[in-house]
Amino acid sequence: MKKVVIGMSGGVDSSVAAILLKEQGYEVIGLFMRNWDTSVNGDYLGNPDLNQDICPQEQDYNDALAVCKKLEIPLHRIDFVKEYWDYVFTYFLEELKKGRTPNPDIMCNKYIKFDYFIKEAKKLGADYIATGHYAIKKNGYLKRAVDDNKDQTYFLSQLNQKQLENVLFPIGELPKSKVREIATQYGLITAKKKDSTGICFIGERNFRNFLKNYLPNKPGNIVDIDSKMVLGTHIGLMYYTIGQRRGLDIGGNDERLFVVGKDLKENILYVALGEDNPYLYSDSCILSDINFNCELRPTKCSVKFRYRSRDVEATLEYLENNQIKVKYPPTKGVTPGQACVFYQEDICLGGGIIETVCKDNEKLWYLL
Repeated sequence: MKKVVIGMSGGVDSSVAAILLKEQGYEVIGLFMRNWDTSVNGDYLGNPDLNQDICPQEQDYNDALAVCKKLEIPLHRIDFVKEYWDYVFTYFLEELKKGRTPNPDIMCNKYIKFDYFIKEAKKLGADYIATGHYAIKKNGYLKRAVDDNKDQTYFLSQLNQKQLENVLFPIGELPKSKVREIATQYGLITAKKKDSTGICFIGERNFRNFLKNYLPNKPGNIVDIDSKMVLGTHIGLMYYTIGQRRGLDIGGNDERLFVVGKDLKENILYVALGEDNPYLYSDSCILSDINFNCELRPTKCSVKFRYRSRDVEATLEYLENNQIKVKYPPTKGVTPGQACVFYQEDICLGGGIIETVCKDNEKLWYLL
């Protein structure tokens, strides 16, 4: 009997993934990862917005334990707090200092869930590892999940071929509704548990309150990029992302103003009026940290610039120093620090991190 070590998060997706693996005849072992020390590294203690009786991470562990007992599978617990700090959280802070918009969940998959986790799973004798991600592995390719609304291949785009070699994604061919239905049929405590949202280590906490524990606020001017008028004061460039409208707190101004740029040197946040303002658009970008998870190297494919964004048809130009120039029709909100992920129909090929954003072959001066 083949042995599978599955990452048990305490959520409904990994719970049902474990059920499906058991039904398929595998010997299933659960492994819960503790990646964040909330009492030391977070603002959980003393936060009136959160239940003070038990921290969310411990609740997740208790839920995972209850599911494993119900399914009669063992659950191990491993501490990756230091590794997470070194490879994910430090990266997150450094990117924010540069005024960029990082995606730490992608780095968590790359360095923790599909690296340190795999090493620990092998110690437990695993033939395969499994997770509750909405994705499909088929014929050696990473493919989009059946449920388009839940597909998570964007977050798996920095995994290489080796990391994906012996990975199973049991729920990739199920819609979320079916996943909850199965959990209900088995009477699992996670059946109706709310999906986790936000950045993994912040969770439901207030982003601004959390971040001020690590990076000092540096207020500056909010400037209309057309008129150059000062409209208000921002609380720190790290709190804003390109295309953002809410949370500008410009008193008395009810116009539809959008964030269109940042000047890190002068500490200016640029805004412009209207959701179709030309300053929001670009037509090419340069990527670094390129990763492919298969042998395909297309010059034409579709790309996704954010998790929830629509696919955009693009041309890839392979440059020196492992960089790629991506050319695409005028598109809004392409942002330095975010991932650009490559797709060929339903196959996720990999991706890279957006370094610079351009229009008409010129780097946009207001985008860092």
